[in-house]
Order: sequence, then structure tokens, then C-alpha cells
Amino acid sequence: MTPSTASAIKTLKQINAEFLAHHVKREDLFWVTYMGVEKDSSKLERATDEMKQYLSHPDRLKEVRASIAARKQEKTGGANEAARAKELFALEGWQSLFSVTRIESELGQKLQSQVIEQEAAIHQKRAELKLHYVDDSQKEIEASTNVLRTHIAASTSETIRKSSHAAMLKLEQWVLASGFIEMIKKRNEFARALGFQNYFEYRVQLNERMSVKELFEILDEFEKLTRDACFRQNELLAKKKGKDAILAHNIRYAFSGDASIQLDPYLPFHAALERWIKSFSRLGIRYRQAVLSLDLLDRKGKYENGFMHGPSPCYFDGEKWNPARINFTSNASPSQVGSGRDGLRTLFHEGGHAAHFSNITLNSPCFSQEYPPTSMAYAETQSMFCDSILNDADWLKLYAKNKKGETVPDDIIRLVLTSDQPARAFSERSILVVPVFEHRLYSMSDDQLTAESITRLARDCEREILGVESPRPLLSIPHLLSNEQACSYQGYLLAQMAVDQTRGYFLKKYGYLTDNPHVGAEISKHYWEPGNSISHNATIQSLTGSRLSGKDLAARCNLDKDELWALAKKQIERVQAARPTTESGTADLDATIKIVHGEKLITDNSKGMKKMWADFEAWVQG
Repeated sequence: MTPSTASAIKTLKQINAEFLAHHVKREDLFWVTYMGVEKDSSKLERATDEMKQYLSHPDRLKEVRASIAARKQEKTGGANEAARAKELFALEGWQSLFSVTRIESELGQKLQSQVIEQEAAIHQKRAELKLHYVDDSQKEIEASTNVLRTHIAASTSETIRKSSHAAMLKLEQWVLASGFIEMIKKRNEFARALGFQNYFEYRVQLNERMSVKELFEILDEFEKLTRDACFRQNELLAKKKGKDAILAHNIRYAFSGDASIQLDPYLPFHAALERWIKSFSRLGIRYRQAVLSLDLLDRKGKYENGFMHGPSPCYFDGEKWNPARINFTSNASPSQVGSGRDGLRTLFHEGGHAAHFSNITLNSPCFSQEYPPTSMAYAETQSMFCDSILNDADWLKLYAKNKKGETVPDDIIRLVLTSDQPARAFSERSILVVPVFEHRLYSMSDDQLTAESITRLARDCEREILGVESPRPLLSIPHLLSNEQACSYQGYLLAQMAVDQTRGYFLKKYGYLTDNPHVGAEISKHYWEPGNSISHNATIQSLTGSRLSGKDLAARCNLDKDELWALAKKQIERVQAARPTTESGTADLDATIKIVHGEKLITDNSKGMKKMWADFEAWVQG
């Protein structure tokens, strides 16, 4: 072995080890802090700053480039050539990561630390903020934003819906008065120090490797294709249920509140864990020996949004497989109407993320970590594809059962699917409005940034894209406060476009998705195993043979109720005719699963899935 060979191998192993040391420390602290277990947020702040400084230090990129150059100059053959090719592949992966995270100037590094400090300060203050709604007896009740959002969408009481919405508007003004405006300015200053016009441009380039112009070419096309459907349905809703139905605190309930109520007995939260595991197992989804920790119930001090983070990325170290260690969370309130469906959606969504980040089979953790150059749209495609199955008629027919074991009736399935369909364009445009708002927000000059102007901009964007004001007040969305999630919400819409394209591929090839064991195998091969070594669009082309397009999603948004129900009936007929033995067999995810509540271990699968499901059900109901 030549000296340069030894140097290259040492560099690769050293970078792997150094990265993991920072990543594991930071992600473990992120989990306990956001779960409300660790009260000292400065620990997470320091670990985040250390990891950022490591990733962005110019020496990292220089080291990797030097190692690549040395490795390429070597002359090898046979098995040594294959080993060299693998090492070069991994080193080039690190080069890609360090290229998007490097910060050359001292000013940029200083501003980055200041931005991190601002986020930590706001997060700490946010954890102490108390929000309330008013019930029908005029009693004021403290609630998290998840509870408030569930009330707005599903409560039969207009008093509760209206007061819950008022609490979200209060949160908006709290955000504006608690450092967010200063954060926008500092983020823009940081982005300009790196050569970008503003923070939005910086994040779009970082997350999706495209320009703002390229992004809005895609978004503007979708906006035009769905505008008529969205505004037409708003008008029809007002005619059918009265003008008050399209008020901010009523519109989501008016679109889908009745369906949520009738479906609720068939999707109790205590059964969500079992149904998620069975469904994923039958789809052929496996976690390659990963360790999963799930914190599923809402509690005071816990972060008010579901998420997945992987402290230990998976990768091959030579022939040795290093499985992932992954945490994910939901904020269920089991007694609330709609909590079972929401809990399932989080399990499928975050469980989809976890499956993705457990199945990347390359030779370095740089390919299996969730930050850039991993595209947010690429990552969200995996989770959103998985949770899309919950809205399939055949999935509901197989899995939605009440406490007597009775299958959900067809008329309720029809109500669920068709009552949501008129809101489909509205729902997707509710994602679209966020990047429209953030693009304009970060394009404002510092002297234009006031609480009044930002509030006005939010309401203007909502009216323009949704036709109504503040159905979900924009500044109440937690992503906007996080440096890692700000200016990246468009990834959800780009992902939904990919989801519809992926679903179309499987439906055309097999005719169904629910309990189809081919789905997990093909998704793993084409989408998961390559990690971030290829682009989001390349994964879509690999599976479907076509480039990413939003036209399929727009077409689905524009379906009428009868067209949608005709497709759903075919799914139900297929379940009844083709898969009568779905309850047979065991559920296997090839994972160690731990159910926790903060620091408390509730149960795990060490004694089998059935024991874990029973423990979980008893704990939730108790």
C-alpha cells in the first residue's frame, strides 16, 4: 500500500468518525430538548454550533479534495481497483456535503453562530408560552397548537373552533414580538455574506439544488392549474353552508369535519401502533435492524409538531453493516375526535422517513444523513408516499375497524374520500402559500420589516393563494422559526408531486398499493438505497421512467366526487375479491422498537409485537 493510499483511507475513516461524533451528540440533545426532557437548551445550542462549525470549516473541503486527488493518481488493479473506486465514491460524497455546508469567511461563521443563538432563544421562550381556547361553558383551557389545530378542523363547537383560531392568531403576534423580525434580518445578513441575495435563495439552493426562478416555474404552473378548482370550491361551500362556512375558523371543519367525526370510532388511537406495523410489514417495508424510539403522546413542554431525527445514520463500513438509530414523535391527544387518524398519519409519515433513513446502503454516513445535500423534497417524498396510503379505500376497508371489530361501512369511506376531495386543491395550495409568503418576506428590506407589514403580507398571501384569510395563520407554522426548516416548506409540495407520480406508476403496474409486498422492495431499491448520491429527480426517473411533474397532482386535485368514488369502489372490490387472507402471518419490520413517554419506557417489542401492542393499548386507555 502506498503512502497516499494509507492517507486516503485514514482521511475517509477519520471523517466518518468525526462526523458521527458531532452528529450523534447533536441529535441526541435535539431529541431530549424537543421532548421537554432537557431543560437547558444551551447544550443543544452548543452542540449545533459545534456541528455547524465542523461541517462548514473550509479545512474539511480541502482535506477531502486532497485525498480525492491523491487517490485518483494511484495505479491499481483487480480487487484493489474496486476498493479504490468505493473509497473515491465515499470521498466524493463528503466533497458534495462539505461543498454545500462550507463557510469560507470568518464573518459568515460568526453570523451563523448568531443565527443559531437566536433560534435557541426563541425556542426556549416558546416552550414557556401558554395558549388557551374557550369551551362552550366559557371555561378557558390551556392547549398545545396541535390540540388547537385539531379543534379548528374537527370540533363541532364553533365557540371552540373560533377561540382556538384566536389563540393561533395570538401566537402569530407573539412570534413577531419575540425576536422573529430580528432573526429574519440576521438570516438575510448571513445569506448575503455567503453571496446570496437573501436567506430564501440560500435555502432553496441548499435544499433542492435549484434556483428560485426554477422553483417558481414549477410552483407557478401548479398554481395556475389548481386556481379555478380552489376558488370554485370555496364559492360552492359558501352557497351550500352559508358565508360563515368560509371564515378562517370554520373552513377546514366545513370541508371535512363531518367525515372526521364519523370515521373516528373506526380509527382509535390506541390501535394506531398495531395498524401501522402490520401495514408496513405487508408492504414489504423493513428497517434493516434499526433501533426506533417513538414518543407519541402530547404533553406540556414537548415540541408541538411530529418529526423524525436519526442520531446514528446507517452505512456499510467495509462489509460491516451499521444499522440506524432513529427517533420519531407525534403529539396525539387520544380523547380528541380525529386523534386516531392524525396519529396514524404521523406514524405512517414519520415511519416512512425512518424506513428511508434505515435503508441507505452506501459506504459512508454522508449519504444517509438528512441535511443537505439530501433534498427535502426527496426526503418528504418517502414519508408522504407512505401516508398517502391511509386515504386509499382498500386500506380503510382492511384496517379501519371499531371496538367491536366491525369494518368501516362503504358510505363512511365514501364520505371520507369525497368530503375531503373538494378541499384537495385548497389543501395543496395551503402548502404553496408558505413559500410564496417566505419568498416575499425575505425579499423585504430591513426597514420594511415591521410586525404590521409582515402581518399584512401574510394575510395578502393567504387571500391570493387560498381565497380566505388565515385558515392556518402563517406565522403559527413552527417551520418558520427553525433555521433548518425555514424556507423549505415548498419541499412538501414538490414531494407531493412526486408522490402522485409514484402512485400512478404502482397503480398502472400492479393495480393496487395496500398490502402490496412489491412496493417496499421497489421503493427501497430506487428511492432509499442510493441516499443523497443522486438527485431527487433521478430517483423519480429511476422508478417511473419520467421526470418529476406536478401535472398528475393537479389532475387529482381537479377530480370531482363521482370520479373519485368510482376509482375507490374498484379498490374496495379488489380487496373483497383478491386479498381475503390479509390477517394471516406475523408482522415483521426487522427493527427494535421502543415506545417512550419522555424519559419513561412504556413498552418494546423484545417479547413480540402482540405484547407491545397490548401494552401500548392498555397504557393509552389507562
